[in-house]
Amino acid sequence: MSSVGSHQEQLSQSDPSPSPNSCSSFELIDMDAASLYEPVSPHWFYCKIIDSKETWIPFNSEDSQQLEEAYGSGKDCNGRVVPTDGGRYDVHLGERMRYAVYWDELATEVRRCTWFYKGDKDNKYVPYTESFSQVLEETYMLAVTLDEWKKKLESPNREIIILHNPKLMVHYQPAPGADEWGPTPTEQGRPRTVKRGLENISVDIHCGEPLQIDHLVFIVHGIGPACDLRFRSIVQCVNDFRSVSLSLLQTHFKKAQENQQIGRVEFLPVNWHSPLHSTGVDVDLQRITLPSINRLRHFTNDTILDVFFYNSPTYCQTIVDTVASEMNRIYTLFLHRNPDFKGGVSIAGHSLGSLILFDILTNQKDSLGDNDTEKASLNIDMAQGDTPTLEEALKKLQLSEFCSVFEKEQVDKAALALCTDTDLQEMGIPLGPRKKILNYFRPTKTPTGSVKYPRLIYKPEIFFAFGSPIGMFLTVRGLRRIDPNYRFPTCNGFFNIYHPFDPVAYRIEPMVVPEVEFEPMLIPHHKGRKRMHLELREGLSRMSMDLRNNLLGSLKMAWKSFTRAPYPALQAAETVGDAEAEPESRAEKPSDVNTEETPVPVNEVPSINVGMLNGGQRIDYVLQEKPIESFNEYLFALQSHLCYWESEDTVLLVLKEIYQTQGVSLDQPSQ
Repeated sequence: MSSVGSHQEQLSQSDPSPSPNSCSSFELIDMDAASLYEPVSPHWFYCKIIDSKETWIPFNSEDSQQLEEAYGSGKDCNGRVVPTDGGRYDVHLGERMRYAVYWDELATEVRRCTWFYKGDKDNKYVPYTESFSQVLEETYMLAVTLDEWKKKLESPNREIIILHNPKLMVHYQPAPGADEWGPTPTEQGRPRTVKRGLENISVDIHCGEPLQIDHLVFIVHGIGPACDLRFRSIVQCVNDFRSVSLSLLQTHFKKAQENQQIGRVEFLPVNWHSPLHSTGVDVDLQRITLPSINRLRHFTNDTILDVFFYNSPTYCQTIVDTVASEMNRIYTLFLHRNPDFKGGVSIAGHSLGSLILFDILTNQKDSLGDNDTEKASLNIDMAQGDTPTLEEALKKLQLSEFCSVFEKEQVDKAALALCTDTDLQEMGIPLGPRKKILNYFRPTKTPTGSVKYPRLIYKPEIFFAFGSPIGMFLTVRGLRRIDPNYRFPTCNGFFNIYHPFDPVAYRIEPMVVPEVEFEPMLIPHHKGRKRMHLELREGLSRMSMDLRNNLLGSLKMAWKSFTRAPYPALQAAETVGDAEAEPESRAEKPSDVNTEETPVPVNEVPSINVGMLNGGQRIDYVLQEKPIESFNEYLFALQSHLCYWESEDTVLLVLKEIYQTQGVSLDQPSQ
């Protein structure tokens, strides 16, 4: 019996699978004991670097099922490529690698996972390799079938795993410097917990994304490689934006999803920072950068200088070419991978990215030949590949009669860009035409006079700007007003969304209607109400207004009672005097009696016409600040500029406007 026991122990340590010579022992196994074993259900994971540490993240249930079906399809599975994560990543089964489809990203490892371990300092369970998991599973099957536990296995890293019973399995790490004569596993510190199957570990498995894609949105980042306070890339931030949208679709468009009216909106990032800084400009900057305060200077070179790059014709051309070509490339690739896509396309930009998109949209041309959009102008000559001649420009400005004057003076477009008001006055040009000419030809109207803007191969439906400095840049360029009739040549919608404490954001509507002061549109809270502290603030404001009006009315009534004559003769005289002034007193009487009623709306301006830049709709939309943010505006200024990626209110407004173009509205909130 001792030889049999030693043989089984050797089997459990080396090869847990039964050998042909041990078949006789299995003949004695009770069939009931054999039926206790159930094969483990695998789940697929991929590795991701988070905070410089490898983290294994499970695929959603639908992707894992597709990978498992492809894995079990046969020998040809090694050459299979399975799209995952809504088609944004491809998994090559043979390589066990996961590749990004639309952007550059390091490939990551993929595993078919069945066994996991976790130490005291680990936040999540880590899957064993597929080969070692198979060894663990075979050992576990043998232990359950024979009802013999306390089996020991040694991993390729000389780590010891002991299966005490189905609920207690531990993993011991070798002690530092320990050899084969070193301490036993039980003397090597706190063991790791070993779990079999996904159902025994605490991990959230998300459902898959809807297959139907209703709309495509490109998102362009602002300055620098990082997009939030956690120094995450544009890809990671857009992933958050997409996750919030999927959650809001389930809660605020539930009826439309149940009726299969909608699927989802796909958000894809557009990166221009990496191509710009790969041109060699970083090397040139490093040569002239001072060695002091190295970290601050590196931060400045990597982020703030992007604004100056955009104002440089050389690097501005690189930026707009990169943004436009990336959006065209991704759009073409998206259509190739989604041939049934029939939805529209919108674009969104954060910070400087919104200005880049604004300039690109301003310089598009309607491919259908619709010239109505050219009747109104921003009065900014954004140079294109086919810029008009001097005669065509003057004709556009309705100043053709002065063409002969410039020909006589031998003045062309380039010379007009250098002319001053005095020069034009000496040529005999009146004041009105002088202003038009200077506004059109003056080079300060555009920071990139020699930039040629590429054309997009599609017409965006809506342009969303998050925390945008567009208004400030237009003002700096010399534009004081946007023509109310102006609209983008190829885009019908424009929403300027910002946080009230965002130091980079500026309004657009005052440039369209400068003579009227009115508040921006307040973005509703995603839970269907105004934030409590804002309601309290408005309530206190109304209360103070009512108290002030009531106090003024009471003081007026008291003053009249004190100044009233106490003698009947004087009262009679006062009555006669009042009768003579009866028309005036009647006009004043309502204001004296009902001073507390002021039905004049403060925030409602239904008669305001904000032009056609957003199809006649409002343009500026402001978020509601959180209660903690209202305590100190300066403390949360930087955070306010980077809050849009995870803002439910922002995402809900984007979804609402996109689906409104398809005739789908939000669910009515339950009372």
